[in-house]
Amino acid sequence: MKYNPWKVKEELMMGFLIEDRYRMYRHLLFLVFFFLLIYSARFWHWYTGIYQYYVLLFVYSTLIGMVYINIYVLVPRFFFKARYITYLILLILMGIVGLNFIGTCFKFFFDDFRVETIRRNSERGGIYEGVLMCIPIIMTTTTVKLLQKWISDNKRINELSNLTLNMELNALRNQINPHFLFNMLNNVKALIRTDPAKASVVIVKLSEFLRYQLYENSEERTLLTSEIDFLSNFLNLEKIRRDHFSFEILTEVDRITINSTFISPNLFTTFVENAVKHSIDISGKESYVRIKINIENKELHFECVNSKNADHFVTDKKNSGLGLANITRRLELLYNDTFALNIESKDQEYIVNLKIPV
Repeated sequence: MKYNPWKVKEELMMGFLIEDRYRMYRHLLFLVFFFLLIYSARFWHWYTGIYQYYVLLFVYSTLIGMVYINIYVLVPRFFFKARYITYLILLILMGIVGLNFIGTCFKFFFDDFRVETIRRNSERGGIYEGVLMCIPIIMTTTTVKLLQKWISDNKRINELSNLTLNMELNALRNQINPHFLFNMLNNVKALIRTDPAKASVVIVKLSEFLRYQLYENSEERTLLTSEIDFLSNFLNLEKIRRDHFSFEILTEVDRITINSTFISPNLFTTFVENAVKHSIDISGKESYVRIKINIENKELHFECVNSKNADHFVTDKKNSGLGLANITRRLELLYNDTFALNIESKDQEYIVNLKIPV
């Protein structure tokens, strides 16, 4: 790969703008730049002696406070949530309150130390200078925060696209593998002779299973009801393959909500596949998978519980944990820090609890 110095400089600049390890340096650079800007203004020369520096420090601290209120309160709570009118109104109000606060403090605390020869001539000019200095700086910080969010979101989107592509390739290679289809077709062949009606049901479910994987799985979002139907078909097919296996999918949500809620496809597939795999008991005892789905306070709660026999536990050491690592990373990219995943392994059961915003 050819070395590109401009590309390296661009990556370094973007890293400096968004990475947490450079946060202290970013703030330090801004504070120094802001101080030099205030220092170059005229207003603090209007006062005598040491009070010049008191005025300079007072105005600097007040404007810095306004800047950080904008950065950490107004921008994330209003601007980033598309409440632009509210943000603009609050920004203007903060500017008016801040500048009036500065003017009032000048009058009560510093007016006696002002140079008399310029007291009258510069009164109005000082206010205009304050306004012209304050607003561009605050708007610049808004622009910087917007640029940081844009860069960060683009990195997340690119990483998510790459991860999704890898997961789709793995799904085509591993999840619907020839061995699985071979077993299902053998089951259908046997059922055609013994129970043609049941064989017909199996073929329909298998076709729905494959249709979801081939078409809906490629979409960015899918209906919750489609995901539930897919899990039901998958578990029904597994039930036909195995004796002494049962499953239950309990949805504590009304049908309207299920049919109108969208989620990313295949969020639950890895957990259910692991549940099926971990529930296998070579001794022939009863095994089960129980799924519960609920929506409360704009949060989707997914719980998957499967039986586990510690004495006859079957697992794939080569691929163990890979699917969970991929889905956990995908959840991090999709929902940042707004999801909660808890996996608990007990003596007789394996429990997965997932919460995501919807």
